[in-house]
Amino acid sequence: MAPVDQIDEPVLRHLNHSDDIVHQKNHPTVHNQQQQQNGINSLGNNTYKLQIVWRNVFIMSLLHIGALYGAYLMVTAAKYQTVIAWFLMVVCSALGLTAGAHRLWSHHSYKANLSLRALLCIFQTLAVENSLYYWCRDHRVHHKYSETDSDPHNASRGFFFSHIGWLLCRRHPDVLRNGQTVDMSDLWNDPMVRFQHRYYRSMALVFGVIVPTLIPIMFWSETLYNSFFVCFIFRYIYTLNNTWLVNSAAHLWGNRPYDVNINPRESNFVNFQTFGEGFHNYHHTFPWDYSASELDWKYNWNFTTFFIDSFARIGWVSDRKRVSHDMVISRVDRTGDLQLTTGHIASRQSFVQFCLKYLTAIGIGMAHLWIPFFIRFIISLVN
Repeated sequence: MAPVDQIDEPVLRHLNHSDDIVHQKNHPTVHNQQQQQNGINSLGNNTYKLQIVWRNVFIMSLLHIGALYGAYLMVTAAKYQTVIAWFLMVVCSALGLTAGAHRLWSHHSYKANLSLRALLCIFQTLAVENSLYYWCRDHRVHHKYSETDSDPHNASRGFFFSHIGWLLCRRHPDVLRNGQTVDMSDLWNDPMVRFQHRYYRSMALVFGVIVPTLIPIMFWSETLYNSFFVCFIFRYIYTLNNTWLVNSAAHLWGNRPYDVNINPRESNFVNFQTFGEGFHNYHHTFPWDYSASELDWKYNWNFTTFFIDSFARIGWVSDRKRVSHDMVISRVDRTGDLQLTTGHIASRQSFVQFCLKYLTAIGIGMAHLWIPFFIRFIISLVN
């Protein structure tokens, strides 16, 4: 099993994307950003005025209505195999974002071999949340300028804006301007990221729409209607909203044991919904940690860490970066909330406590699957 690297202060500046770094000029996407920026500067007035993109409002509204209908079909008409397929697709989409776009490509918190990188690239495409290049760019800008006008989904502008509103309006000029200061050369030099970026629309159509719709039809004769609305529309919008919870809820509600000076919070609800991304105060304090939490998966519902550790056991993952225990204690003493019980204390629990907590976590984590079946059961009793 590949060892976990303990990281201390001397190397932090090489791993933390919040530091000042310069964007490479030869990226095609930079040219587009510069054109937009020149357009802003040519106005001679950088005063920001909210501009709603009504096309996006219409599309998102239509998709959410379709998702509600897909949820209705899932609990009333779709086959049981389709519900299970929906759940598995949700898990795969989530892992493509959490283990792939976030922890691997955005933060380089661990290394993966070619096979796992290809798998995670496909999973991330399944999620249909833009290309890896664009996803990681926005995330690095978010970390560098968190809770400012340069943050694409600035949580200080409220829950709705940080959840979905940022996609329904033109970006703030500071996002375009300061986004050019984020180094993306590592991703542009990655052949897999570059290939996916160039052919993203075709790949998203195949892996995000066609394949999820065809699987239930081909393997257990589900109707096209049920398959499309459940395994594409509802699955897509459900995954989107889970991702957005990290940008909104995890920046607004919860405690801050590691750094009280920043907005990101620890949220159990977000953690369960996103398979391990809810320890957000920790993540923004130590963004290079591959687990994105102080404790590993054995002490919380961090399914993404379990996924990464499982592949480390078979040699597909290496160089997992981890924050040392002493560094966590030192940081909590300097910037944390000493009134809160931090994870290193919670880790000293009995075996019985561990079992009860983990079984509870599994039950809540699997709610994505058992709640639809429970609703179907209630409906069958009523009918």
